[in-house]
Amino acid sequence: MADRTGLFAGDDPFDIARAWLEEARATEPNDPNAIALATVDADGLPDVRMVLLKEIDGQGTDGSFVFYTNYDSAKGRQIAATGKAAFVMHWKSLARQIRVRGTVTHEDGPQADAYYDSRALQSRLGAWASRQSQPLESRAALVAEVAKVGLRHGTAPKRPPFWGGFRIAPVQIEFWADGAFRLHDRFVWTRDQADGWQVRRLSP
Repeated sequence: MADRTGLFAGDDPFDIARAWLEEARATEPNDPNAIALATVDADGLPDVRMVLLKEIDGQGTDGSFVFYTNYDSAKGRQIAATGKAAFVMHWKSLARQIRVRGTVTHEDGPQADAYYDSRALQSRLGAWASRQSQPLESRAALVAEVAKVGLRHGTAPKRPPFWGGFRIAPVQIEFWADGAFRLHDRFVWTRDQADGWQVRRLSP
């Protein structure tokens, strides 16, 4: 293991990520769990957008990061084609960030149902109404569709079959913290199925 102390100390990268996120909840004014999610399209052109990370699950080589979206969205289709994604979570208030690269699978079970049911009713209906990433005539058309969906599904809509979670199983996690005179601290964790996680310090 590299010479890791203080912010970087620990034997499990998911425990470190949870601790950093918990600290950020007290300092970031909005959405401390926001991540910039990167995918690539069929032409290999990168695509990136902000989404909300909802869970950091598990430990060791079995840990993963989970977010939820419409599977038919641009990001959903791109992930389905490649099975891979990356993201960065940056906290300006803490001057820290986490970068993750990995393989992606669906989270379609009870965990996805429970998260969907925890959302506000209008958000649940919006998931049914929005054809995410498709052209939209007007905002009024979207609002009208939400109203139609509400009449159809009532106050307890089930999770749409085209909406659920994506679980990123990282092959690499990098923790970065700002340093004086741009001499930042960087530690990269690389997953080896045989030997677990390997950690190296990187030059800033």
